[in-house]
Amino acid sequence: MSKQKQAQLRKSVLPFAKSNTRASIFQMINTFIPLFLLWFLAYQSLAVSIWLSIPFIILAAGFVVRTFIIFHDCTHMSFFQNNKANRIVGTITGIITHFAFEKWKWSHSIHHATSSNLDKRGIGDVWVMTVDEYVNASLWRRLAYRLYRNPFIMFGLGPLYLFLISNRFNRKGARKKERLNTYLINISIALIYAGLIWLVGWQAFLIIQLPILFIAGAAGIWLFYVQHQFEDSYFENEEEWDYVKAAVDGSSYYKLPKIIEWLTGSIGYHHVHHLSPRVPNYNLEKAHESTPPLQKATTITLKTSLKSIRFRLYDEKTKSFVSFKEIKQYLKDQKEKFEIPTRRTSIQDK
Repeated sequence: MSKQKQAQLRKSVLPFAKSNTRASIFQMINTFIPLFLLWFLAYQSLAVSIWLSIPFIILAAGFVVRTFIIFHDCTHMSFFQNNKANRIVGTITGIITHFAFEKWKWSHSIHHATSSNLDKRGIGDVWVMTVDEYVNASLWRRLAYRLYRNPFIMFGLGPLYLFLISNRFNRKGARKKERLNTYLINISIALIYAGLIWLVGWQAFLIIQLPILFIAGAAGIWLFYVQHQFEDSYFENEEEWDYVKAAVDGSSYYKLPKIIEWLTGSIGYHHVHHLSPRVPNYNLEKAHESTPPLQKATTITLKTSLKSIRFRLYDEKTKSFVSFKEIKQYLKDQKEKFEIPTRRTSIQDK
């Protein structure tokens, strides 16, 4: 794609990069009220049966994901036209989702500026190693990477790590505003938890709140993972890296069933979001449908996205992801290739 066409593509989505106050407020209403109502119903159903509360817990987790999308838009200052309103709502939704607003705003902006850039990995993204890096890595680094990319670790322990550790502490070098925001969110979470435990008891609180957070967290990590880890995803070194190509070719269009698309705030149109982060979530589909070049982005579905679980290492030579099984065979072949055959001396040779 020429620079002129890239400029035209970015220009074509500008009309959608405007927030609508009425739409934003309506989204807050149809997100927060159902979330609090489902939490209450989950608690009430415990008096009958713990099994009866499960549907309410799962649905509540979906609305936590939807709340996170509002939080996410606020970090891009795209949910409201007023930056102060974005910060206030972003902090409130940060309390609900257990994410520090200013801290995540900083790391996520870096993710957008460096997505798919092989020379600028490490902040705000999923850890990706290339085949060459893995081959030349120490045994311990390989083990750490394999553990990190293990689905049970990433989607099982990952949510707990995010909520209990990563999001609760400030990064080194954080500015005062960022540190204070993290403290405010942490204190608010502690006070709300204390109040809920006082109202419903610690057992009921844990039975309801922990599964909600875990399911929402696992779903969130999956969405973030799968929208950049697909078969023909775009990755380049700094000198070849291009922002528009990284957005359109390095981010997928995750075509989801309508109810899931609604709960996830249309974040499946991730290529649109990366091309123009100022497009609020409720305009992403409109931008996609109105811009033909964007409709050519890699489309994945719930079924085809499951393949991404085995995508572990990026091969710079083939421009594609490979599995650990494939790299194991590669290492074996390389070993045999450079192995010097030894010849035993027999009695006949003497």
